[in-house]
Amino acid sequence: MISAGVCCIDITPPAGLAMSGFGARTEPALGAHDPLTVRAVVVNDTALVVADVLGLHEQMSRRIRERCGLPAHKVVLSALHTHGGPASMVGRGGAEADPSYLDRLEAACVSAIDRAAAGAVPARILTGHGADPDVARNRRHADGPLDRSLPVVRIEALDGRVLAAITSYACHPVVLGADNRLWTADYPHVVRAQLEAAWPGAMAIFATGCCGDANTGHSAQASISLAANRSRSFAAAEGIGARIADAALAAAMQPVDGGTTVMARDCHLSLDLARRESLPPQELARLWRGERLQAEPMRALMLDHWIRWAEGPACDDLAPWPARVSMLDWAGLAIVGLPGEIFAETALAIRMALGGRPALVLGFAEGNPGYIPPAAEYAFGGYEVDEAHRYYGMPAGFAAGSAEALCAAACGLFGR
Repeated sequence: MISAGVCCIDITPPAGLAMSGFGARTEPALGAHDPLTVRAVVVNDTALVVADVLGLHEQMSRRIRERCGLPAHKVVLSALHTHGGPASMVGRGGAEADPSYLDRLEAACVSAIDRAAAGAVPARILTGHGADPDVARNRRHADGPLDRSLPVVRIEALDGRVLAAITSYACHPVVLGADNRLWTADYPHVVRAQLEAAWPGAMAIFATGCCGDANTGHSAQASISLAANRSRSFAAAEGIGARIADAALAAAMQPVDGGTTVMARDCHLSLDLARRESLPPQELARLWRGERLQAEPMRALMLDHWIRWAEGPACDDLAPWPARVSMLDWAGLAIVGLPGEIFAETALAIRMALGGRPALVLGFAEGNPGYIPPAAEYAFGGYEVDEAHRYYGMPAGFAAGSAEALCAAACGLFGR
């Protein structure tokens, strides 16, 4: 028989801590609009965990998995990737993370897993698929691919109580812009609230899909601004979250067809880095310092990030980055965890390999070192390919072929 347990722990930081997610935002948080949380669902001896932060460092993720009471390889840890959260990774995300908050975040993840496991009861799993809410847009190409899937999972105790409601969608949680200085889970907060209202007593999880090239319609460069924008407001997030929640709640649900088999696998691979810059870091720093003297304020802020990168991480050796790809199989429901900011093309290839079975294909799992684009995207350049590694504090971006290696590893875990 399947057993399942849930736990939600508040990780809302105090006002005054550095926020992460926008190079243009340098002032600390003023307070909270909605609570930030860690949410864990344990099924037998496996767990899915989502933390309301921009990303988790892979070293912290490994410690969490090793500290919790479940087998380390049976835990999928993911970040919501809200851009309204605190600095959560050492050396990444454009702001210094507070050490005491990092300790709190790590402890909360461990505790959420252990408490969910301790409270597990006999359960059953139902899955469904909501209609595309038509929210996501490919921000790099007008006709570019999108993962339009809206999988819905309901885990019920045998007495009919809904323990967990899970949904996933591939759209950046970045409705709020750089002018926002309140802690927020962005539109996923609204999705979760509506699912919990529909199923009283349930804990809702929103697990962010592979949205490296998808948001609600603005370019990455449009975020380099502190100007207020009605399309990037809490009211806008409310409307977008409601559309996704409505589509999820309308999904027809059916019991999973995999019996009571619950299993987990993971694999580890090394991804090469490759420099995109044609000049050495010292020369880049000199040129950027000169440009900064007459730059507009927002451009100057970006140049500050780049100068710090050129004088710091850019000088590091290009050692391969250790990637973990993970999978859970909950009685026929597939959960795939990929690190970093993954593009829709990669998720769609995994879905095709899975042959249409119910699946959550997640980005930001285990670690978040930045964007890992498909090989075809390198010819187009742009922020995600040419610049984002500087903000993430990586010595270089990922080499072409990295996304394909992750895709092959994920498919291999399912024997496809």
